[in-house]
Amino acid sequence: MDFDLRARQLQGIYEEFERVSAPYREQAVCAPGCAYCCTHFGCLDMTTLEGWIIHRRMSAFPNAERKGIEERIRTNRRDKEAGRPSVCPFLLDDQTCLIYEVRPFSCRQLYSVKKCGEHGPVVHPQAVELARSAVRSIQKLDATGYSGHMSFILALLAQNPFFRLYTSGGFDPAQVAEFGKAHGLVINAFQTRQKPAQ
Repeated sequence: MDFDLRARQLQGIYEEFERVSAPYREQAVCAPGCAYCCTHFGCLDMTTLEGWIIHRRMSAFPNAERKGIEERIRTNRRDKEAGRPSVCPFLLDDQTCLIYEVRPFSCRQLYSVKKCGEHGPVVHPQAVELARSAVRSIQKLDATGYSGHMSFILALLAQNPFFRLYTSGGFDPAQVAEFGKAHGLVINAFQTRQKPAQ
């Protein structure tokens, strides 16, 4: 399976969303160092394709740095399993993103036209619908994969049997059924067969 091609196609979906949503996002008050979505409100969901790209980026980090990131991912996973809020494992001390260039779409779509507070970001409904359409396109591109919370997807990819199956183009939902059900993962192929919400 040509994951480099899929990564380029994914980038195309990101860029198309940025193009069509630009009129809405140009009103955003977000700025570097604003990390409310990374610490309080953001939904850190992604697909296995996006997880594969992050996994590949992590493999390029020095061993000590990578181990620190892996520990933060485990902490994030434990917090999520316990229903506790948790900071994104890729958020740096200066409130910037360690993997900004390869961040998943759930991060890319977020913005706010008002300073975030108790109720989180304020987003145009038109931009929300554009984001839903982009998510369907991403899930279609990653039809043999899954969608779910970032730390759960990365944990799935850390399992060698799944990683080998997924990267070879294989698809066996039974292999991850127990983990997937326990962690709220969805099968992308099934999501793309559903009609968009009206």
